[in-house]
Amino acid sequence: MTNPMNFEQLTAQAKALDFRNKAFINGAYVDAASGKTFDCISPRDGSVLTKVAECDVEDVNRAVASARAVFEKGSWSEAAPAKRKAILLHFADLLEKNAAELALLESLDMGKPITLAARDDIPLSYKCIRWYAEAIDKIYDEISPAGPNEIGMITREPLGVVAAVVPWNFPLMMAVWKLGPALAMGNSIILKPAEQSPLTALRVAEIAVEAGLPEGVLNVVPGFGPTAGKALGLHEDVDCVTFTGSGEVGKLFLQYSGQSNMKRVWLECGGKSPNIVLADCPDMDAAAAAAAGGIFYNQGEVCTAGSRLIVEESIKDEFIEKVIAAGAKMQPGDPLDPQSQMGAIVDESQMNRVLGYIEKGSSEGGVLRTGGKRVRTESGGYYVEPTVFDGIKNDMTIAKEEIFGPVLSVISVKDWKEAVQTANDTPYGLAAAVWTSDINKAHLTAKKLRSGLVWVNCWDGGSITMPFGGYKQSGTGRDRSLHALDKYCEVKSTWIALGNG
Repeated sequence: MTNPMNFEQLTAQAKALDFRNKAFINGAYVDAASGKTFDCISPRDGSVLTKVAECDVEDVNRAVASARAVFEKGSWSEAAPAKRKAILLHFADLLEKNAAELALLESLDMGKPITLAARDDIPLSYKCIRWYAEAIDKIYDEISPAGPNEIGMITREPLGVVAAVVPWNFPLMMAVWKLGPALAMGNSIILKPAEQSPLTALRVAEIAVEAGLPEGVLNVVPGFGPTAGKALGLHEDVDCVTFTGSGEVGKLFLQYSGQSNMKRVWLECGGKSPNIVLADCPDMDAAAAAAAGGIFYNQGEVCTAGSRLIVEESIKDEFIEKVIAAGAKMQPGDPLDPQSQMGAIVDESQMNRVLGYIEKGSSEGGVLRTGGKRVRTESGGYYVEPTVFDGIKNDMTIAKEEIFGPVLSVISVKDWKEAVQTANDTPYGLAAAVWTSDINKAHLTAKKLRSGLVWVNCWDGGSITMPFGGYKQSGTGRDRSLHALDKYCEVKSTWIALGNG
């Protein structure tokens, strides 16, 4: 399937898609045990794309049993590093081969612009799998210092059965951030995609088996959090839950762990990320474009969205005009139109949530400078225009709570010291940025910011080689980089007494 990035052809290709809509357990597509399904609705126009199997406790039990059986068999968990590497490289190649189809699925299912899905989401996904495949035979175990008649070995072993529960904003990319390192270490996985966006996960499971992954190593159970998600969290034979999503649900997984087998829980739970622009900003136009992109990219449905723009008061008025001008170029459009810079909000509930926060911002005294309305209502889809509030105080609701939409809060500060204090005045700590020409100030700010990710004179910098995760209530553990492998292995110490010879 090719993708010429032409609206008419993309629309025709979208209509011809064959959706995978059943659970994927032990290498095969199966109906939910109950026979139940749920509507998979496209935010593009509110239409039902397909009906997807609604998995529950019994389906989770089947998936876990399948994952455990193949883990104990050893066909993947004990496979030689070269074999695991070859299969994951083939998996990455097949994802790349099917990139156009996967981009269409992502755009239709989640509402993101097809241009972004094809340029960012899908290439970053297959490159992630490829990167972890290449890492497999480059990670060494250790020998501890010991006497002449002793050997101390420190070895890494796969955990076992990993449940990966992923969000709807970057459905495939968030999945492979967990699949890549977990599979590289030899684990078996049950993937639960968000109910709003299950289609790429279901297609990718089939591709993984085609690549040579043993049946049962990767299972996909679509369904709802209170049923399928909870069942995974409470399951006594799941060794680890790795989750990206809201803090509210992250805390539930911590409770489920304590109520069951004390399984490991790794969380990435979003943020309220500050973007600090100081008076000595080296390039106001570049900073303004980055500020707009940092909140309006992917409709603002990004865990690292720069939703708090903290600006030194001496440049605030000039800078906010530049941000508004940059945002005006990012109006919502049909996700299948290659010219669209913003797409649709993922579903009607999330759209109403975003609009509710906009109303709250106005009622609490914020000054609405641009946007604030639902648009493209004639399409039947869920679209909100880029929205900028001025006059926001850090204790206002829209400055404290994660909105997950295209809503920017501009907060004015007197100086650098107040900027850093305001940036850290949040229960979150995922990402932050500072724009300054002063290298000393840049380093000091980076050290003082209580964030797992800090960017200087840019927004959303980095690569797969850099860890991704946060401080405080933004979560635990790190995705990306070699550090992610640590989440999916046991570290074993073996001490051998050799005798005197």
